[in-house]
Amino acid sequence: QVRLVESGGALIQPGGSLRLSCAASGITLDSHTVAWFRQVAGKEREGVSCLSCCDGDTYYGDSVKGRFTISRDDAKNTAYLQMNDLKPEDTAVYYCNAFHFLDFWGQGTQVTVSS
Repeated sequence: QVRLVESGGALIQPGGSLRLSCAASGITLDSHTVAWFRQVAGKEREGVSCLSCCDGDTYYGDSVKGRFTISRDDAKNTAYLQMNDLKPEDTAVYYCNAFHFLDFWGQGTQVTVSS
């Protein structure tokens, strides 16, 4: 059974930092393209960042470029999203996704940026 479990979401003040984790079981993340998405209630899910399995290329949405960093620890089979200089508009449920022919999703973790 494949599971992706996100953690690290929290309530944090603007300007703060958080690191989200996505622990995988049942698949090896280094053979999957890993991505982070986020969703605000009533809005479409938005792609935040992506790490290609094949060449290590990364992608970042315009709104997070320079502030967020995606990475992967193969020994722990875990992906991360380091988020710095958080803004209120970063508030959302963040989801981990792993794709290689099949699509796998985690259950999401809430990030709230508010003073």
